[in-house]
Amino acid sequence: MTTHTHEHDHAAHEHHDHQITMATGCGGGHGDHEGHDPNQFRNKFWWTLVLTVPVVAFSSMFADLVGYTRPANTAWISPVLGTVIFFYGGWPFLKGGYDEARSRQPGMMLLIGVAITVAFVASLATSLGVGDLDLDFWWELALLVLVMLLGHWLEMKALTQAQGALAALAALLPDTAERVDHATGTAEEVPVGALQLGDIVLVRSGARVPADGVIVDGAAEMDESMITGESKPVPKTIDDRVVGGTVATDSAIRVRVDAIGADTAVAGIQRLVADAQRSKSRAQVLADRAAALLFYVAAGSAIVTFVIWLALGDASAAVENTVTVLVIACPHALGLAIPLVVALSTAISARAGILVKDRFALERMRLVTAVLFDKTGTLTTGTPAVTGVLGEGDVLALAAAVEADSEHPLAKAIVAAAKERGDVPAATDFRSFTGRGVEASVEGTVLAVGGPALLRERGVTEPTGIAAELDTWRARGASILYLVRDTTVLGALALEDEVRSESRAAIDALHRRGVRAVMITGDAQQVADRVAAQVGVDEVFAEVLPEDKDHAVAELQSRGLTVAMVGDGVNDAPALARADVGLAIGAGTDVAIESAGVVLASSDPRGVDSVITLSRATYRKMLQNLGWAAGYNIVAIPLAAGAFSWAGLTLSPAVGAVLMSLSTIVVALNAQLLRRLQLRPGD
Repeated sequence: MTTHTHEHDHAAHEHHDHQITMATGCGGGHGDHEGHDPNQFRNKFWWTLVLTVPVVAFSSMFADLVGYTRPANTAWISPVLGTVIFFYGGWPFLKGGYDEARSRQPGMMLLIGVAITVAFVASLATSLGVGDLDLDFWWELALLVLVMLLGHWLEMKALTQAQGALAALAALLPDTAERVDHATGTAEEVPVGALQLGDIVLVRSGARVPADGVIVDGAAEMDESMITGESKPVPKTIDDRVVGGTVATDSAIRVRVDAIGADTAVAGIQRLVADAQRSKSRAQVLADRAAALLFYVAAGSAIVTFVIWLALGDASAAVENTVTVLVIACPHALGLAIPLVVALSTAISARAGILVKDRFALERMRLVTAVLFDKTGTLTTGTPAVTGVLGEGDVLALAAAVEADSEHPLAKAIVAAAKERGDVPAATDFRSFTGRGVEASVEGTVLAVGGPALLRERGVTEPTGIAAELDTWRARGASILYLVRDTTVLGALALEDEVRSESRAAIDALHRRGVRAVMITGDAQQVADRVAAQVGVDEVFAEVLPEDKDHAVAELQSRGLTVAMVGDGVNDAPALARADVGLAIGAGTDVAIESAGVVLASSDPRGVDSVITLSRATYRKMLQNLGWAAGYNIVAIPLAAGAFSWAGLTLSPAVGAVLMSLSTIVVALNAQLLRRLQLRPGD
């Protein structure tokens, strides 16, 4: 057992951070908040809170409001500590506002900066006895800075939780690997960074695979939940691919490394998550525009408010109402409405094995009215399986014995099916006849397995007793192999591309939503019809060349349908690109498919329904947050301007700051409700 020291843990942490940077091409940042550290806002919030308590307690306006007399010689406390709060706690907003003004892109930070500056100047002038002002806003200033720091802390914390998905992925990779020496066959522990392509690594039972590769020795049940989101272990044996970070649960295997560093599946996933976090959805663009518009509305409202109240001869009301307008108009909730939702949805989807490359693709999924599935590898496993056996005796076991030494995919399917049912007899004198079949001696009898070409070569005819069943197999497009002894057919086997057990449930889930399910394949019509009948799709495009699949997408779109294309990303790139939303299915080396907006790490087609679930839930939260944030400002600004003072309805800067804080907290909490969303297959 290896003992990890603190130095080792620290080095490992740096190693994982380096992996993140290398994989994503960035060191962090979230749009307008790039470089902001949640710890910075947390620390500033707590120190500002400590300073705010005496500022409020010794404020003359607060004392008059509550009705108590301040102790003697305490008038200096609020101005001094309020000034500290303005420069210390308010600095991020002052700097951010300056940057927005300099770049001529006014927004949230500029509004906050203007509001606290106006409050500071008015309060300082009052404290210094400049003019005949009675505008002691120190406590409002302190509360405003405090609640804005709290809001930014919550926002940055949520955003970094999504960014933490990258660190979590990197942490899944071990720091060291057991590399097998080619000459001696012994294993030595080396840093993962020292691995080279072609190296053989030993992965012990319970250990994580250090890099992507192919099993060259052994077999194991692999826990791939970190990639696919599915907890059920997947059996892997020689020649099967394994992904770095997955766990060999029950036995040791040896893996030949064929991808390292930025080429691994984990690095690909990290890039996808990082790209999604950096990209701006259309809803976010609208929110940004709304924030900019709100600046001009707030500035105009503040000017009009000041001019009107000054014209009415009430300078104190002019300043107070102007400050209140600027406080109320701070679009913190509006700026929070979209980033929190998209950040949380990105993290939630990544944990469920849904990798969002393009946020707009996720938004569009809620509008999809037709899903076009590529058959092979999507609705089916993409590998042949034995679906029928005819004949006397143990035809399957004998055929498997003959095929045991063959590398043909059909042979492997027969052997796998036979082993599931029992033992396979030993065979000798194996021979292969290209294009016709194979032959071997089983328990002293020479047997052959092959297709129609083998029968023709040997002058053998099909038994009449099984002809009807064979015709049924052929009608649905199955591949048929015969077990032959001398000139006698002992039996026959049907092999077909196996339909995924989850495919029917995936189609049924779409139908419950009123979404049309369509299948496309290059296979013959009878093969397509068989699969279509099993899974329940509404329409089939068969015998379609890979380069023509995008024409099918265009045809569906011409009918007025919003189309999502689901494919394996190999031959489906044009169709994935043409579709309104492209979804690539399956993990491994194709995890970073450029033509798809969403990647389903699992090969489970029920994930399509989960994407729709996430899309609709995310959109609802966006609308709720935007509606609350925008509606709040529309109602509050006239109230803050004193437009209803004739009716006795006024809003002080202090109350405005509190309400603005509540608006921000409501938006943040509403976004957090997304965490209750359960993205299970078939939801």
